[in-house]
Amino acid sequence: MTEIIYFLFPLVYAALNAASFALYGVDKYKARKEMWRISEKTLLILSLFGPIGAWLGMMQFRHKTQKPMFRYLVPAFIGIHLLLVLWINL
Repeated sequence: MTEIIYFLFPLVYAALNAASFALYGVDKYKARKEMWRISEKTLLILSLFGPIGAWLGMMQFRHKTQKPMFRYLVPAFIGIHLLLVLWINL
């Protein structure tokens, strides 16, 4: 059972980060085209589960970088994930 978890967890984590990255790109595209946008709440919730992709999406697409909530929470989520990895591996 633990082998399956060790195999699936990185795949799921990578998929969440990829989805987070893509969602920031889609929202930036929609902002430029003045289309219906993805809510900030949705972006932040996905950032909680895929913070590395969210941060990379923010930097790549230059999206939500001026909003303090995103500027501080997304790096905080990365820090929380790093602390969890360190705690689990002790």
